[in-house]
Amino acid sequence: MKQSQLAAKTLREAPKDEESINAILLTRGAFIDKLAAGIYTFLPLGLRVLRKIENIIREEMTAVGGQEILMPALQPKEIWDKTDRWSHFDALLKLKAFGDKDFALGPTHEEVVSPLAKKLVLSYKDLPLYLFQIQTKFRNEARAKSGLLRTREFSMKDLYSFHASQTDLDEYYDKLTKVYIKLFDRFGLGKKTYLTLAFGGTFSKYSHEFQTLCEAGEDTIHVCQNCANLAINDEIKKETPACPTCGGMGFTEHKAIEVGNIFKLGAKYSTPFDLKYKDQNGQEQTVLMACYGMGPSRVMGAIVEAHHDKQGIIWPENIAPFKVHLLVLGDDDKAEEEADAIYDKLNESAIEVLYDDRVLPAGAKFAEADLIGIPYRLVISEKTLAEDSVELKKRSEEKAELIKMSEIIEMLK
Repeated sequence: MKQSQLAAKTLREAPKDEESINAILLTRGAFIDKLAAGIYTFLPLGLRVLRKIENIIREEMTAVGGQEILMPALQPKEIWDKTDRWSHFDALLKLKAFGDKDFALGPTHEEVVSPLAKKLVLSYKDLPLYLFQIQTKFRNEARAKSGLLRTREFSMKDLYSFHASQTDLDEYYDKLTKVYIKLFDRFGLGKKTYLTLAFGGTFSKYSHEFQTLCEAGEDTIHVCQNCANLAINDEIKKETPACPTCGGMGFTEHKAIEVGNIFKLGAKYSTPFDLKYKDQNGQEQTVLMACYGMGPSRVMGAIVEAHHDKQGIIWPENIAPFKVHLLVLGDDDKAEEEADAIYDKLNESAIEVLYDDRVLPAGAKFAEADLIGIPYRLVISEKTLAEDSVELKKRSEEKAELIKMSEIIEMLK
């Protein structure tokens, strides 16, 4: 992609109505544009990042048997009445449709997936069943803030599992817990993300959240000093003074943002929709459920909070919008010709490259490259050509080095 053609205009200054790091840097770097509080447009750079996060999630969900579907965002009142949540889900965004019909814009999809499963699950042979989607959700947040960390419209992956027995549910739940830990490692958040015990509601004693340490986060967690990556949410700390895993009493307190959660739902949503199956003896049994949520857009904001410096974002390589940021400096025709040639070779080698072909001062190009945060910066100038080389610098490192023209493609591969 040539930067002269990119639909992006970076900002030198932080937007006045944003306070969190992710909101400031993603807006300045032209990844997102704010339409209203908690409502953002994902610009080309931002959408590339979001799609990469989604595809990593999709890959891991498919690997554990998940089948991808896409359920409606527009949901009729009747299904929410069945679970008695039409009047009790505080963030439900309601609207009137033609004929004075009541609908909601879906904040979650238990009420949709349960009657769907009723059509798919007839006997024990149809279980277990794992359905997931990556879809836009809506919540009528009273305090939309902190950029992508708390929004009214957001991307969400939700997987729902259906089981014939509690044992089968527990085994899959444990498997998904490990998969989530793997996902946050892949996002570069593993060292800052904790499996966190939280209020289980009517489902179970505990639910499990995945909380990433973040000063902009609204949750407070207490990290066990003995157990690796285990914490307790502040909401249940008083009733859980000791670690349920090791029995230890030593904790450190941190601000965090919830980037994922998993629940053992049991028969909570099966019962209202009469979701049953016939066992080996032909007897009807209630299907048991669990759900597993993760917000790709919120993960994107958390990554920026975790990976940045004073100059801008430092994207992990596997989710960066491009792998290479190619800069040509000065108005030297030879430098431009060589930059064009390297750009073509990078594309031919399937190496994602953003080519800054614009006529701008070197300082402005360097500052913008640091702000956008692409992992590798290549610079071609009259100076580098004198050495038959390209200047290579990793965004995460201070030092740059000269690499011979003939070696650069193979090195980046």
